[in-house]
Amino acid sequence: MRELALNILDIAENSLSAGAKLVQVRVEADFAADTMRISVRDDGRGMSAEMLARVTDPFTTTRTTRKVGMGIPLFKYSAESAGGSFHIESEEGVGTYVYAEYRIGHVDRMPLGDFGGVALQLVTMNPQTDFCIVARADEAEGVLDTREIKEILGEDIPLSAPEVRAFLKEYIQENLMDIFGGRL
Repeated sequence: MRELALNILDIAENSLSAGAKLVQVRVEADFAADTMRISVRDDGRGMSAEMLARVTDPFTTTRTTRKVGMGIPLFKYSAESAGGSFHIESEEGVGTYVYAEYRIGHVDRMPLGDFGGVALQLVTMNPQTDFCIVARADEAEGVLDTREIKEILGEDIPLSAPEVRAFLKEYIQENLMDIFGGRL
């Protein structure tokens, strides 16, 4: 993967496959400390202790269509090769939490990429799941919570409606520019 936003999408898709009803995504930057943190938390079915112990091995997957699973191993590698760290925890019946930290200025850190596009895709294409997406840098923070948006829109207007999608796209992009200033 050439950008971290695609790692976020892959991890969030794992959450969807695990039956999550709520997926929480956070991207936080502390420019003074030269760190960026990305986390995805879900309330899906979780993993057994045995699977959790093997999940960072690329030859471990739950898919039946192929014998390798590269998403989590690549996410771990991207963090560790950029001077950061990786952590995952999961409990059956509770959910999964994936966390990666990066050194922003590290030569091997991949760019964040189109995080706004990934956020838009997740919230508009998965009406059965709620998302809480948080972007934070220093003192600036933006929160997109589909539960709040759905409450405002009511049951008759889906997040995928063209007008809603156009609004969300602009809202997400403006907020990400205000928060990160194109620095990630």
